[in-house]
Amino acid sequence: MMKKEDFYFELPQELIAQDPLEDRSGSRLLVLDKESGEIEHRTFRDIKEYLEPGDCLVINDTKVIPARLIGSKVGTNAKIEILLLKRKENDIWETLVKPGKKAKPGTKISFGEGLLIGEVLDVVDEGNRLIQFSYEGIFEEILDQLGQMPLPPYITHQLEDKNRYQTVYAKHSGSAAAPTAGLHFTPELLEEIKESGVEIAHVTLHVGLGTFRPVKVENIQEHHMHSEFYRIEASEAEKINRAKREGHRVICVGTTSCRTVESAAKPDGTLSECSGWTEIFIYPGYRFKVLDCLLTNFHLPESTLIMLVSALAGREYVLHAYEEAVKERYRFFSFGDAMLIR
Repeated sequence: MMKKEDFYFELPQELIAQDPLEDRSGSRLLVLDKESGEIEHRTFRDIKEYLEPGDCLVINDTKVIPARLIGSKVGTNAKIEILLLKRKENDIWETLVKPGKKAKPGTKISFGEGLLIGEVLDVVDEGNRLIQFSYEGIFEEILDQLGQMPLPPYITHQLEDKNRYQTVYAKHSGSAAAPTAGLHFTPELLEEIKESGVEIAHVTLHVGLGTFRPVKVENIQEHHMHSEFYRIEASEAEKINRAKREGHRVICVGTTSCRTVESAAKPDGTLSECSGWTEIFIYPGYRFKVLDCLLTNFHLPESTLIMLVSALAGREYVLHAYEEAVKERYRFFSFGDAMLIR
């Protein structure tokens, strides 16, 4: 049995990055060799030195929606905060509501002085609410006007520029959180990588809040992941297949890109055009079918993400690298520094 506490490490509060760096690619990069456990300390721009012609870099081009809405209950004016999680049909969304007790079925919530009205239809899994929205105009434009970026709970600062919680290649709207390993790339750096002969493949996985959901069970195998929607187009699947076929490496940017290709892979490790919902939970003992290397940020103690990273590089090597990162004062979590496991 693998226990949750096997993935614990001490993290001083002050190492949790509260603001993004001025220069995206100026963050630090810890490079971990998954075979030997050897560690190097570099800056993010040096990533180019670890990529070879023919390698395929897989990026998640999802776009974070300003999913946090603050409104008032029609009738009492009580403040209610909601977080949009999953779009259903007919302007119905699955949402997280605070405080939930004020949002019984039939409750109406007004946002932007009536620009957007939400009606609670039902209470579903884990107390989430199904809310149907009514409005005039285009939902995305209203959301842009009224919504805030749904920053993770450990970030307490207000974000000055909404775009800093988006990757420079964000394209398809639908995430409740950013694929944060991609935040380090600039258009210039991606161009240099491309020019060096590295193929860049786009996949889409809309990140849900399950990413931040703590593991509550002692035996990690009993943890259940939330489902997240993904899509891979034929042209991008072929880029990844070609790299594998020709003996090159597939390097995933972030755990979300990793979960996408591993969910979609056939038993022989090949990919084809597809879309669907994944609940894949990767922890030590998992055999990777597609991914060879992973570029990722530093994750929370006892989280599903540190378990995924441990599946690739081994728990001991990962926890040692994290200890080293703490000692060297790396910045942690969403706006923090990066780690390349090769």
